[in-house]
Formats: sequence, structure tokens, C-alpha cells
Amino acid sequence: MAIARTARRRGRPTEPLLSTEGITDAAIRIVSDRGYRHLTMTELARELKVSTSALYNHTPSKRDVLVRVQDRINRSIDCSGFGVLAWDAALEGWARSYRDCYAQHTAMIPVMAVLPVGDSPHTLEMYEAVARGLMDAGWPGAEAVNVIVAVESLVFGAAYDATAPADIFDPGELADLAPRFAAAARDRPRDPGEAADRAFDLALSAMLEGFRSRLSAVAG
Repeated sequence: MAIARTARRRGRPTEPLLSTEGITDAAIRIVSDRGYRHLTMTELARELKVSTSALYNHTPSKRDVLVRVQDRINRSIDCSGFGVLAWDAALEGWARSYRDCYAQHTAMIPVMAVLPVGDSPHTLEMYEAVARGLMDAGWPGAEAVNVIVAVESLVFGAAYDATAPADIFDPGELADLAPRFAAAARDRPRDPGEAADRAFDLALSAMLEGFRSRLSAVAG
């Protein structure tokens, strides 16, 4: 007599499978949509529809998440000009790409600007490419790092400016306190994006001119 056998069901996970890419995507969504203060491990687990304990089993800390976010964002910054173009042209291209990248992620700037780069391979590779290009052009090592930091200072501020409202310089009822500034501000392009681009172009051009003079003095 044949014995009926019940088909064995394959076990299925009770929670969605986690991946490093998925966790990073969710963290960026939270910060972009709700702000950095909402990026907690609890909120991240809720966004991923898993338990907090399951999230901790996959990633040890919020800092680990932030490092991966940093590396993901910085991965899209173009530094390919170094070693191909003249150092100043490569630096300009890098700065423009950097600014465009963080204009899309301004909520992350206060964190990314002060987050150590350890454990961030793409970020370190980016810095290595820039430093090598500058040092090959004659910049002393410490000065090359200073150039990088100076460019980043400009880039982060310019990224904020790229997303500023059109009326940011409108003095409203206090125009009498700054009549010349108010009049001059009205002469800027009405499109806030164009106005931000012109200000960035001016600042970057002046910075590069200063860097060229500095390098000439150092090399001389």
C-alpha cells in the first residue's frame, strides 16, 4: 500500500532579504525626503520593512551606514581628468562635478563634510587621483591637500546656493537698510539656478587663478 507523502515546503524568510546596496538606498531616501535627523537605525529598519535586530545583524552601526552613503555619493563625482588634462583643467572639472553631485544631496553635506574617510574605498580613490594629479604638477603634498580642502569648502557652499530660493536676497520691507545691495541683487538673473551658476563660475575662476599664482611661487 502506497503511503501518501506531503510535499515539503521550502522555507521562506519571514523578512525581506537585506543587501548593502538596499540599505544605502534606503538611508539616502530617508535623508532626502525627511532630513538627516530622521536617519536612525529604527527608521531605517522601518523603511526597509525589517526588524531593527535584523538590520543590526547586517550592518553594525549608523556610522557604518553613513560611510556607505558617503562612498555611494562620492562614487558619482568625476575625477577622470587628472592624469589626462592639465592640473587646473582637471581640478575645475572635478569641482564642477562635485558641486553638481552635492546639489542633489544637500541634506547630507553637514555629515559628509566631517565624516572620516576610513572604510570609504571610492572616496579614498577619488582623493588619491586628485592628490596625485596635483603633486605630479608640482604641488607639495601638504599644499595639495590644502587645495582639496579649499575646493571642497567652495563646493559645499555652492551646492547649497544651487538649491536656494529665488527670493533669498529680497529684503522685503527692510530694503531701506541695504538699498545698494537690494538694487544690485535685483540685477542678478531671475532664474535662481542661473544666478547660482554665475556666482560659482566667478568663485571657481578666482580660486583657480589664485592657485596658479600660488603654484608658480612654490615652483619658483
